[in-house]
Amino acid sequence: MLDDRVRAVLERLEAEEPRPPGVPVEPTTGRFLFSVCAPQADCEVLEIGAGRGYSTIWLAAGVRNLGGRVLSLERDHECIADWRRNIADAGVEETAELMEGDARETLPMIDDVFDVVFLDAANKQYEELFGLAREKLEPGALVIADDVILHANTLRSYSEARQSDPTLLSTTVPLDRGLELSVVLSENGRSDR
Repeated sequence: MLDDRVRAVLERLEAEEPRPPGVPVEPTTGRFLFSVCAPQADCEVLEIGAGRGYSTIWLAAGVRNLGGRVLSLERDHECIADWRRNIADAGVEETAELMEGDARETLPMIDDVFDVVFLDAANKQYEELFGLAREKLEPGALVIADDVILHANTLRSYSEARQSDPTLLSTTVPLDRGLELSVVLSENGRSDR
């Protein structure tokens, strides 16, 4: 799972000067993502906003022990080149796949169901991206949205909408930049309460 190759690439990325685009999540958020995926068998993960692959590596390392895969979506060409190199260097290319393009255009083309969604894209697009991803989730799936505390002015309405949705159980976790965790309770548009 967390072998020497994975650790070496994670440490290299953590030591680099953060620079947009593709600024990685904090290491503690990476460990959290790993811990969510690692105990699940055949865990299917959708990552919206892959950046340079830092969070992808945590997710892919998590799913590879018990099976599963990570489908990452990214539109920035500079990030895409770095993502490919970092994923190969970490040796997780068998569990991580990249779909290039704007997630608002690529998400509708995906015909799959996911267990975990990690949302770390342009903050102003969270609501639209969540709506597109929601169609690919069944009860028991988990959506993790990053930056909800750091960008509270922009994302407060996103968190409030998730917390008031009767088909979800959602809470804000004050880890690093803030995560909104939303567990799907019932099919979209139907409440089992």
